[in-house]
Amino acid sequence: MTPRIAPGLRDLVGAAPAVEPLASGFRFTEGPVWHPVRGDLVFSDIPADERWRWTPERGAERIAHPTRKGNGMTYDAELRLLVCEHSSSCVVRFDGEGRREVLASSYEGLELNSPNDVIVAPDGSVLFTDPTFGRNDEFGIQRAVRHELRGVYRLPPGGGLQLLADDFEEPNGLCLSPDGSRLYVNDSPGAQIRCLDRDTDGSVSNGVLFADGIGTGVFGEGIVDGMKCDALGNVWVTGPGGVWVFDPDGGHLGVVDVPEEVGNLHWGGPDWSHLYICASHGLYRLRTGVTGSREPFMGPA
Repeated sequence: MTPRIAPGLRDLVGAAPAVEPLASGFRFTEGPVWHPVRGDLVFSDIPADERWRWTPERGAERIAHPTRKGNGMTYDAELRLLVCEHSSSCVVRFDGEGRREVLASSYEGLELNSPNDVIVAPDGSVLFTDPTFGRNDEFGIQRAVRHELRGVYRLPPGGGLQLLADDFEEPNGLCLSPDGSRLYVNDSPGAQIRCLDRDTDGSVSNGVLFADGIGTGVFGEGIVDGMKCDALGNVWVTGPGGVWVFDPDGGHLGVVDVPEEVGNLHWGGPDWSHLYICASHGLYRLRTGVTGSREPFMGPA
């Protein structure tokens, strides 16, 4: 595919980047995350209720079924796997022995909607979004919405779930700037990304529009979904046609075309410069000229 790129994006992906297919045959892939010790990528197939592992040596292998319709995933600094489960409406954590611990399941006495995407901040707090996408049989379990909030939440290391924002129609992907001072959250139906200032205590303020018009917000046409920052502070987000890239000021650098609707993305590989892309039925890889913004599990730069 030929990318639609501005000169600034050519420095990141080259003049003719090759999006390499790695595996196919899935129903809808999501939640990719690279393990820095094992050297493998773990990702979700939500409708199939499966979790998969990809390695260069063995390709894709199923490692869990059922998964309670697991979606977004990350690791913490101790390399424990965190998963957003649609069917259970929980954010959970698995230790090295595979034991499951529920980190968050309700707010103010009401069950969460369906936690969707999750990251771990440098201070060890867990940040996640809670739209309603998992309250149907395809991506979760059909059931009524219990909570009116479509929240963005923070769970600090000491516990006590905190609501950071509640003015999104359906919050989806989220990521932090390299220095941790900005929290980016996208809204799928609104086809936009918002940026919030993040204080040293983990609170947020001054939410402003960072980018909008990223498609129409209509599912099936490519929506804002998974989102990550690179080490330079550029924001990479799914959208119509592939992966959209914005500079730290919100300037649109262009789109890297992907042959399927993209759900999520994450950097990995031995030097963190390979962008792994979960796109509907397939898993893809793009070699980039930049590394991902360092998250706690990724180790020092």
